[in-house]
Amino acid sequence: MATGLSAIFMANRPALLRFLRARGAGEDAEDLLQDMWMKLEAKDLGPVSDPLPYLYRMANNLMLDRYRSATRRERREQDWAEGAGGVMADPTEDIAVDDRMVLNEQLDQARAVLRDLGPRVEMVFRRFRIEGVGQRVIADELGVSLTTVEKDLQKAYRAMLTLKQKLDTE
Repeated sequence: MATGLSAIFMANRPALLRFLRARGAGEDAEDLLQDMWMKLEAKDLGPVSDPLPYLYRMANNLMLDRYRSATRRERREQDWAEGAGGVMADPTEDIAVDDRMVLNEQLDQARAVLRDLGPRVEMVFRRFRIEGVGQRVIADELGVSLTTVEKDLQKAYRAMLTLKQKLDTE
């Protein structure tokens, strides 16, 4: 059972979702709430004097961060395409062979971790994080609830975080 800020988040989730949609998040609103939940669960926050305004501010900041990141990514891709004469260059050309081998090994480990979580969790993670499909769409495709998709993503995130920590210590 959620306590503290997490409990307030869960109690006000529908209102936070409406807030994000009203601010222009559209289909990304569910994803932003998932990111928000992950941040709340990952951080050990002390008492917050005004928890509800804090959550709204956090939601707004996450939305702005996502907007800024998307804008920068689009600008960077456009600059890159224009700089390459309209032809996208292969970003892996600058990576040394040894580094590429290490990256491939780490990628294989990540794939194995996802595979061990089961086909649905693996598919949900791939569709959401790699293909950029919204959580609601994934839930509809699989015929499961949005909560199930969120739980599958949490499982995958925890597994990826554990793998990252393992790789960082090696």
